[in-house]
Amino acid sequence: MLARLRLLTAGESHGPQLTAVLDGMPAGLEVPTEAIDAELARRQRGYGSGGRMRIERDRVEITGGVMAGRTTGGPISLHVRNRDWENWRDREIEPMTRPRPGHADLTGAIKYGHRELRLSLERSSARETAARVAAGAVCRLLLEEFGIRVGGYAVRIGSVALDLPAVAHDHAYAARFTAALENELACPDPGAAPAMRDEIKRCRKERDTLGGVLEVAALGLPPGLGSYAQWDRRLDARIAGAMLSIQAMKGLEIGPAFHNAGRRGSQVQDEIMRDDDGRLYRPTNRAGGLEGGITTGAPLVVRVAMKPISTTLEPRRTVDLATGEATGTTYERSDFCALPRAVPIAEAMLALVLADALLEKLGGDSVEELRPRFDALRQARTGDLPMDGEAWRF
Repeated sequence: MLARLRLLTAGESHGPQLTAVLDGMPAGLEVPTEAIDAELARRQRGYGSGGRMRIERDRVEITGGVMAGRTTGGPISLHVRNRDWENWRDREIEPMTRPRPGHADLTGAIKYGHRELRLSLERSSARETAARVAAGAVCRLLLEEFGIRVGGYAVRIGSVALDLPAVAHDHAYAARFTAALENELACPDPGAAPAMRDEIKRCRKERDTLGGVLEVAALGLPPGLGSYAQWDRRLDARIAGAMLSIQAMKGLEIGPAFHNAGRRGSQVQDEIMRDDDGRLYRPTNRAGGLEGGITTGAPLVVRVAMKPISTTLEPRRTVDLATGEATGTTYERSDFCALPRAVPIAEAMLALVLADALLEKLGGDSVEELRPRFDALRQARTGDLPMDGEAWRF
């Protein structure tokens, strides 16, 4: 559902490397590898992560589409090495024939006819998201050229939930972004972070796993991105597809959508007001920054529900596909709670969709061409709208 950009990833969890190819980025964008590495490092941090994160030290290698530190307009190829590959190469692999509930082990074997389940596991693993975070970091750099900022944080881990109101102004979300970077729970409320940590600690002691809810937001977006003209051009649909493509994500809302569903329309709609300069604004943002699949100019706010990690230390009931016998699952190294680490992944996917929507709106093949077009975008001002108030006919 991308209009101008294309993203493909390749590679397996324990293969030699992960690869992302991002096509459609304009020429002239400065791409420092340090900015990409910083996002990869965020993806590896987080209380509740498993042993794999102590092995990997993710760094990006750019092998195409960037020369002299700037994009050329050609496809950008990004590589992230798997250090754990050295522990697996040239090794006799024990057959995996017991599918784990909640994973793609069994569904992948049915679809592709695999003779053993690791062939499903290796590609369906969330290790693949390292490639997405690398590509998303490039998209984030493009958005920042135009004053658009993407950030996120945890709003629930297990039973510990934050009560964060939907607000209409950027500064509240910017403060949450900053606060979330200061702890390993990605928690925007320092007072609630210890409770989230204790929740994960108890879960780990009980040999179980936890999910939660994260929130990502985009600030500084112009109004008018997206469209209602076709179902697959609606920006909320494109965002939903991107977010639910992330492993273990099972639910999504734009703004406080599920809370709004229990209220009356008069309590939900964001009324439109005009200031003395002719600027149209909304004192509330219950729509989450989107109306009719199009950005309003208010903060774009997305909440995503992540199920508990499916790999548990305590065996779950399953069937050995080689013998047909009932048995228990075999533990594969995993996180106890991946919600904090999922925040930069969700940010990357939101940056990808928004960069695509921005390029769709602006056109142009270079950053130099984009800048004057961005400055000329129609704004939410009465003077920008050619309304004459005259009657007309179809």
